[in-house]
Amino acid sequence: MSRQVVTISELDDDDLGLIYESARAPIDDSLLSGQGVALVFERPSLRTRAACSTAVHELGGYVTFFGDDEIGLDSRESAEDVGRTIDALYSVCAMRIRHHSVFRRIRRATSDRLSLINLLSDVAHPTQAIADVLTIADHFGGGDVSQLSGLRVAYVGDATNVTRSLAVALLRLGVEVVVGAPDGYQLTPGTDEDPLAVAGAKLRITTSAVDAVQGADVVYTDAWVSMGFEEETSRRRVDLASFRVDEALLASASSEAVVLHCLPAHRGDEITDEVLDGARSLAWRQVAHRRSAMIGALRWIKDGE
Repeated sequence: MSRQVVTISELDDDDLGLIYESARAPIDDSLLSGQGVALVFERPSLRTRAACSTAVHELGGYVTFFGDDEIGLDSRESAEDVGRTIDALYSVCAMRIRHHSVFRRIRRATSDRLSLINLLSDVAHPTQAIADVLTIADHFGGGDVSQLSGLRVAYVGDATNVTRSLAVALLRLGVEVVVGAPDGYQLTPGTDEDPLAVAGAKLRITTSAVDAVQGADVVYTDAWVSMGFEEETSRRRVDLASFRVDEALLASASSEAVVLHCLPAHRGDEITDEVLDGARSLAWRQVAHRRSAMIGALRWIKDGE
């Protein structure tokens, strides 16, 4: 059975630790020499595609990119047949898809032979969470993720796939997580990536942005209008207006607090230019660690073969 990075929740603490460790290790290996990684993107992304391409290249492999118009999951052909085809020709398939259920279907169709990496689904974004943990560890723990216990991280805005994977990863490291979102945008239980199900976790939810960031060491936000929700733009701007990360909101956080954003940013909506471009922003460190996260995931997958 191949290794998978589909959610943070299904990885145990030892495996997550190995991924973090592998992500930071010097690149002195050619683990993917002569092997291909298929990138299947139903949704576009500058950083995800760039991070995957550079990581695979640095590990000695090659990538083939398949966009939505080429694959047509469940329109041109079934997700199962796409999975079977890639399984016959590639070592790993990294997917950025609309529906999380596609992972389960491909795993069944290939009898778990094909290694899958979730680059984003409607439920989870595990590689982003790994990159975020590495970024926070750089700043607060000298790169050591075990030093993060006791920190307080506040997420404000629309609690999405990014929120869920980030919260699960941080809670399991002993970090206190506070999610500030209005009604209708808050975490809900029962998904494959569920922070509310993490046993013994220090998780709090609130409908107040100021309450959420009170004393926080890290303030995290993401786009208010995710892909596929463009028709809700006007309503979301109204509903989420008080959750904008600006200097006034940061005044309630720790005086040493840093700001994270997984990008792309809609400047003036969920975050101001002053904050995103300011000295407290670690957004561009996050970008660099998207590559690190992919290297860690690929090494962990291949080391298990």
